[in-house]
Amino acid sequence: MSISKKIEQGLTTSSWIRAMFEEGAKLKKIYGEDKVYDFTLGNPSTEPPKNFKEGLKKLANNPIEGMHKYMNNAGYDETRKAIADNLNLQSDLSFNKSNIIMTNGASGAINVALKTILNPNEEVIILSPFFVEYKSYIDNHGGIPFIVETKENFQIDINNIENAINSKTKAIIINSPNNPTGVVYDAYSLEKLELMLKKKETELKIHIYVISDEPYAKIVYDNIEVPCIFKYIDNVIVATSHSKDLALAGERIGYLAVSPKAENVELLVEGMIYCNRILGFVNAPALMQRLITNLQNEKVDMSSYTEKRDILYNNLTQMGFEMVKPQGAFYLFPKSPIPNDIEFVKLAQKYNILLVPGSGFGKPGYFRMAYCVDKKMIINSLDSFKKLAKEIGIKTHPFNGWFWQHPIRVYY
Repeated sequence: MSISKKIEQGLTTSSWIRAMFEEGAKLKKIYGEDKVYDFTLGNPSTEPPKNFKEGLKKLANNPIEGMHKYMNNAGYDETRKAIADNLNLQSDLSFNKSNIIMTNGASGAINVALKTILNPNEEVIILSPFFVEYKSYIDNHGGIPFIVETKENFQIDINNIENAINSKTKAIIINSPNNPTGVVYDAYSLEKLELMLKKKETELKIHIYVISDEPYAKIVYDNIEVPCIFKYIDNVIVATSHSKDLALAGERIGYLAVSPKAENVELLVEGMIYCNRILGFVNAPALMQRLITNLQNEKVDMSSYTEKRDILYNNLTQMGFEMVKPQGAFYLFPKSPIPNDIEFVKLAQKYNILLVPGSGFGKPGYFRMAYCVDKKMIINSLDSFKKLAKEIGIKTHPFNGWFWQHPIRVYY
């Protein structure tokens, strides 16, 4: 055997997202790009802000001597300071550059954090539904994922988490706004989570880190605000990136921010800087660090995401699909109209609709749709969704038109 058994097994159970994306490529060759409705991949459809492009042009035309060389493994001082200053405004804490480590995206940040804190066979709680790769990230560093169900509306279930904690629990990963549901965890839930964690830490004489995965923190709708987790939880590590808020997914630029209140904060940061190096990341991309330094208060234009969300949500719910309305990110996570979500996703392919089964996110009976796609594709897909709904026998609402021109107002 030429590769490890673990990796071979991983290939056979690899990401549903990529599997469906590849299926879409095959269908597009057969039917043409405009006849296939691919909602599989969370690839930002907006362009980076104007100031990013201007900064890139300026740096290209006026290069800084040595700007492509190595730097401190934690990143440039000025970039880390800019992030720390911004976090101080949000949290009312005393962040400084020593609390920030620049990373290769949020996924790199999570791997660095887990490598730093995990001993073999320690457990990391993840909340279902969860981002598909969390289990692999935990396994990468000898940990054991422990899946905990959320409430029916996908908010945190404190009792379920409390029941899952034991002497081997080292961390909990939370993701808000959430991929795949679009749910934002409310401040009340975060307060309750902190109280419960403090109680369990005292009871079991352990430290439990909260790793907050936040690449969608600025992608929110309807004037909703994402609570600043640093205000509610002490022992917290934020892992984030600018993949979504600045539409820089391919540039792999992110950071870790460790709360000044975290247990053993200096040692924790020192360990993370070391792990950033030995995992092979070495440092975050130098050019991107310089460019995002002055963009901490910027984000992409949200109007197109809002419009696409409303077109899909309003029309699909009118057809009879059931779902929680997304508060953030750019995904819908409807219930599967038939019990087997994988069978439903296969049936959707009959109409050239490409979806991702909820089973891939630890939540069978649902499916995920990414609406960070072309608006025209969304509108063109509606007739196919209607045919799919009719075949399955979903009961539709009385109105029989499309809502894309005049979206109805929907209350939470």
